[in-house]
Amino acid sequence: MPEYCLLAASSVFESARCLPELAASNPEAQLHGHSFKVACRFANRAGLSEFAGGELDAVTQRLHDTTQALSYKDLNRIIESPSNATLAAWFCSQLEDLSPASVDLASTAHEGVVLRPSQPGYAWRRYSFQAAHRLPHVPVGHKCGNMHGHGFEVILHAQLPRGGFGCSSLELAALYQAIDSAWAPLHQALHLACLNDIAGLENPTSEQISCWLWSRLVKTLPGLHLVTVYENASCGSIFNGQQVRIWKELSMDSALSLRHAPEGDGRRRVHGHTYVLRLHLTGPIDEVLGWTVDFGDVKQLFKPIFQRFDHKPLHEIAELDDCDAVSLAQWLRQQSSPMLPALNRIDLYPTRHQGVVLGWAESAPAVSV
Repeated sequence: MPEYCLLAASSVFESARCLPELAASNPEAQLHGHSFKVACRFANRAGLSEFAGGELDAVTQRLHDTTQALSYKDLNRIIESPSNATLAAWFCSQLEDLSPASVDLASTAHEGVVLRPSQPGYAWRRYSFQAAHRLPHVPVGHKCGNMHGHGFEVILHAQLPRGGFGCSSLELAALYQAIDSAWAPLHQALHLACLNDIAGLENPTSEQISCWLWSRLVKTLPGLHLVTVYENASCGSIFNGQQVRIWKELSMDSALSLRHAPEGDGRRRVHGHTYVLRLHLTGPIDEVLGWTVDFGDVKQLFKPIFQRFDHKPLHEIAELDDCDAVSLAQWLRQQSSPMLPALNRIDLYPTRHQGVVLGWAESAPAVSV
């Protein structure tokens, strides 16, 4: 699989809407409001910016400008039946010249849809449960061998009718209800429980939890696409029925200057970001330990590169042509691949609303994790 590079941009907007197709008893049939978030991914290509390295800022600004047409508006006056799916389709149309790879429209932090031109789209729901666990097969002295707990989060993706384009409010509401119904008995089993006591979860790593959930959900939720498990805010596992992928998230504070920015552009001055970096790894699950790679080992193996990046002036790294997010992600791949052979994707976010997804050995992802 060749390397792919996606520019990730997001924007938020406040709007009101009603979905009159729904039953009158449904609160969403009445006029109400949301803090919407739209997150798009675009293929990186020449011509998006006036200078090399400015592409991410350019698509982020374009998305922000597009959301302003909807901000503090009654969406029904602009878009017929403005469900999450219809709104996502509107953004696909408005940004068509940028050829978006995916558009993720969230009406709350707990639900949304992902649309992809000419490919299946998905509805998603986010859930949480509070549970204890321990990993019984880790080496003596490993902290995860102790009984401890997490506030787990789970995101379930299920395929939309007709790929999502043209999906009605009634169809989307029915799919959300189906996802909720499939999740309910699993929440009952997992919430306020010790996971080790549950059959099939005697060794409850994130990988094992995502596979366990899939095996039960796929029986009751047609169109199930992905099961994502957040062990905490910085690590987790995602399973698509065939392959497990894990990620570990790190935060780095660095200074930079964009050498290719034109004279007088503020990005040419020395400035800084708190970068969020996600390292994604795919590989077989160890039959004894129950994980792909120990999250702690990922952090330790990456430490020499982290120390070159964190609290450093990136424009002084000799190997870098420039310090834009694409160049940095490519440099991080070169530096980290030899020590993390299971690594196959890097997400690098200079700010909360923009970043780069650089991957290889897998198809370009439709979802944000």
